[in-house]
Amino acid sequence: MTLEQRIAEIIRPAIEDLGFELVRVLVSGQRNKKLQVMAEPKDGSAMNVDHCAVISRTVSALLDVEDPIDDHYVLEVSSPGIDRPLVKLADFARYAGFDARVEMDVPVEGRRRFSGRLLGVDGTDVVMDVTEGEVRLPFADIQKSKLLMTDELIAAHQQADG
Repeated sequence: MTLEQRIAEIIRPAIEDLGFELVRVLVSGQRNKKLQVMAEPKDGSAMNVDHCAVISRTVSALLDVEDPIDDHYVLEVSSPGIDRPLVKLADFARYAGFDARVEMDVPVEGRRRFSGRLLGVDGTDVVMDVTEGEVRLPFADIQKSKLLMTDELIAAHQQADG
C-alpha cells in the first residue's frame, strides 16, 4: 500500500461524513513535503474556502493521531478545479464528451500519451477518440489523466454553477 493510499484510508470516512467526496491524495517533495488533498461536495455544489477549512481541520486532527508521514509537511486542501484529474473509472464515464489527456504506465499501440475526446467506458477500458481514431485504454494501466481546459468545459461548468 502506498503512502497516498494509506492516508486516503485514514481520511476518507471523515471527509465523506462531512458531505464531501475524496478525489485525490498526493504527497510531493523530498525536503519540503506537501500533502495535497482534493475533495468536492457530494451534492455537486461548488467547493468554497469554508469547505476547504473544515476539511483541513478534520484531516489535520486525524493525521496528528495516525501520523502516517514521518517528516514535517504542509497540508493543502483544494477542489479538483475545472480541469480536474480523472482518478476513478466513473470519472471517465461522468466526463464523456469532454477532452482529456491520459498518460499510460504501459504503452497502447506504441504510445504512452493520448489526448482527445472521452467517449466513456466499456468494462474496465476507457474509450477515447484521438486523431488516429478510437482507442481503448485499460484503466488499470493509466498513470495519470486530467480534463483539458476548453470553451466547452468552461461553459458546462458555468451552467452547472447556475
